[in-house]
Amino acid sequence: VQLVESGGGLVQPGVSLTIYCAASGFAFSRYTMSWYRQAPGKERELVARIGAGGVTNYADSVKGRFTISRDNAKNTMYLQMNSLKSEDTAVYYCNARWIGDYWGQGTQVTVSL
Repeated sequence: VQLVESGGGLVQPGVSLTIYCAASGFAFSRYTMSWYRQAPGKERELVARIGAGGVTNYADSVKGRFTISRDNAKNTMYLQMNSLKSEDTAVYYCNARWIGDYWGQGTQVTVSL
């Protein structure tokens, strides 16, 4: 089982960025997939979730700015982040949950001038 996040980086406030989670080794299409983030000194928090059927949920802090999606043919999940703010700075983690509970290693997103 492997979850590999990519696409993070340093961006300025107000811009957009898409991060990716490539999955392998499990039945991706059957799993609920989520993005979590953890900022320095803070607890890990749920950002967005997409169920096996495509239903999505978002944290209030990102609603209207972030969009979670998945491509089951490519075993990949995406998080499109628009209008980024400095408070979005964090390590973003990919999570897969159903029979198993799997985590990626994280990708750093830094929003700063």
